[in-house]
Amino acid sequence: MSAVGEPGTRLTRSPRVAAGFIRRGEVVAFPTETVYGLGADIFNEAAVRKIFAAKGRPADNPLIAHISSIAQLESLAAAVPSDAARLIAAFFPGPLTLVLAKSGRVPASATAGLETVGVRMPRHALAQEFLAACGVPLVAPSANLSGRPSPTTWQAVRADLDGRIGCILKGAQTEVGLESTVVDCAAGDPVLLRAGAITLEQIRAVTPHVRLADDLHASRPRSPGLKYRHYAPRARVVVVARPEEAVTGPGAAYIGLDSPPRPVDFARREICAGVDAYARAMFHFFRRCDADGIEIIYCQAVAERGIGLALMDRLRRAAAIAHG
Repeated sequence: MSAVGEPGTRLTRSPRVAAGFIRRGEVVAFPTETVYGLGADIFNEAAVRKIFAAKGRPADNPLIAHISSIAQLESLAAAVPSDAARLIAAFFPGPLTLVLAKSGRVPASATAGLETVGVRMPRHALAQEFLAACGVPLVAPSANLSGRPSPTTWQAVRADLDGRIGCILKGAQTEVGLESTVVDCAAGDPVLLRAGAITLEQIRAVTPHVRLADDLHASRPRSPGLKYRHYAPRARVVVVARPEEAVTGPGAAYIGLDSPPRPVDFARREICAGVDAYARAMFHFFRRCDADGIEIIYCQAVAERGIGLALMDRLRRAAAIAHG
């Protein structure tokens, strides 16, 4: 891998070329259906440490393992409870991460010292081909500098990490635009730790007794995205209930479902066709606003059902607004 700050990150469209970097103990950014991930061989502790160095990520923030087949679960999980098995049958491959008791093979550096590991199996075709070519599970947080908006394009990855990682596997803009749903199945009833494209309603249809995370889970997180301020552009983010609350100006931008009264007076604006489109566009919009030097971004609130629950979680964290 290039040393941090040096030029030389390889760009490729070949999953086999990218997998070669993984086998050499380097770090590779790759597309999934959610956001771009930053992958390293989970069993190579030196490679795992390179992820934390490249991102500037706190060492107490656990990583998620990505697998190419259900058979790879055996090397990661000590057990797969019945609730987890039902969720796997319903949603793997897909944008769902399950937290399970980890096996003895999983290094502590990958799980922030926890006795659990988050595992998911992406459905993205290029990600599946890449993971299969690697031949080992990969730990992969979002491929951005820690705290920045998650990347939904390979160009966003390069903007944050060029020269900090070995390779970027180039794909299209991601389909979902938000990180995976995370459900803790390690002990007792399942707990929804992080909302995502697999919605609470869908989870409850499979495991009706799923609970929502409480403050204890946030203080000792089993999942990324719970403890630190995340997803923030350089601009100030303000969540508004109605578009009329957004204040126009040369340094202001607006994104939402409904048009504000004077949309042309915003330096940048995006009116989304629905909540799914809003979720897919949000992080990309944040990054475009940063490139334009926008000072304040007004984001319209949405109903907290379906993927709207995940979208509002990300907006609150970007705005550093406390829940409740």
